[in-house]
Amino acid sequence: MKILVVNCGSSTLKFQLIDSETEVVSASGNCERIGLDGAITYKKGNEKYEEEVPFPDHGVALQKVLDTLLDKEIGVLTSLSEINAVGHRLVHGGEKFASSVKIDEEVIRAITSCNDLAPLHNPANLLGIRACQEVMPGVPNVAVFDTAFHQTMPKKAYLYGLPKEYYEKYGVRRYGFHGTSHSFVSNRLAELAGLDKENSKMIVCHIGSGASISAIKNGKSIDTSMGMTPLEGLMMGTRSGDLDPAILEYICAKENISISEMTSILNKKSGALGLSGISNDYRDLVEAMEKGNEDAKNAIDVLVYRVVKYIGAYFLALDGADAIALTAGAGENNLEIRQMILDKLGAIGVVPDLDVPQVRGEELCLTKPESKVQVWVVPTNEELAIARETVSVLTL
Repeated sequence: MKILVVNCGSSTLKFQLIDSETEVVSASGNCERIGLDGAITYKKGNEKYEEEVPFPDHGVALQKVLDTLLDKEIGVLTSLSEINAVGHRLVHGGEKFASSVKIDEEVIRAITSCNDLAPLHNPANLLGIRACQEVMPGVPNVAVFDTAFHQTMPKKAYLYGLPKEYYEKYGVRRYGFHGTSHSFVSNRLAELAGLDKENSKMIVCHIGSGASISAIKNGKSIDTSMGMTPLEGLMMGTRSGDLDPAILEYICAKENISISEMTSILNKKSGALGLSGISNDYRDLVEAMEKGNEDAKNAIDVLVYRVVKYIGAYFLALDGADAIALTAGAGENNLEIRQMILDKLGAIGVVPDLDVPQVRGEELCLTKPESKVQVWVVPTNEELAIARETVSVLTL
């Protein structure tokens, strides 16, 4: 099957065309500035093409994607009938979806009812679904939810210490995100570490600009660091992560700003960017730290400390761990940060292998055979995970 994977933002449409049998990406790209002047970036193999083109809406952007895939010179399709299904990334499924699902009008209504939980993401995801339905009528669409993998969390992990009416009336609880990545990586980690997934205890650390950690027991998520929104948990590239909620009222009063403005600051101007005043890219921060920049060092130290703290907490929550995975941008590629994390895990029996090759973005065991807990670098591939989920839903 050829699966078109679509990830829509409010003004973007990212895509990959994946052959589900070979799992090879035939083409990929991104439509940007939808609703404005617009531009498309398109990749086929090692070739890259860019074009500025007006995108008044997502439907026009999707049509441009399809026209490009069909282009006689740079395309990879001879007919749209070659696309067997479309897999969509959906950010929030609330408590309504514990697995991926084929999209129909009832599913769309249920997704729409979750819009209040993800007002910046779910409406944009729905635009992508509607665009695909209009441009490719009859082609099945499948929704793959960021939150679905974490629906196995017990109440003790997802309930907040708030009056229970807020959960009952408004769905205020921990949902967790990056579920597609955590599911993909944990499955691969079990294979690499030689574990029986159904009888295993794993910790997956997704450390990118957005970052989260999950405790996974017997293949199921029992806890995760992100909360009702992706703002909770680890300090991230531009997100604050955990903080005292009273800080919001305090700063709002001091700066004379609204709670909405404060929330925007917590999401877009905080984290590594806010602490360092330099960048939200950890490569830039490592370079600055090595040149003696104290603010960059503080930002990296905070990230590493919080990662290690969550690993320690989940180690106890799981009653031990068989293996830990480091994944996503910094987890896979930042040699300095992953070594800093490794160096602080001795208390749980991790024995780093200092002779492993210093490579980036490849599957790699970072620990010696005598290590009580294996630590692996496991590159994530959310698009491939979405394609696999799409095939699974349609072949049940």
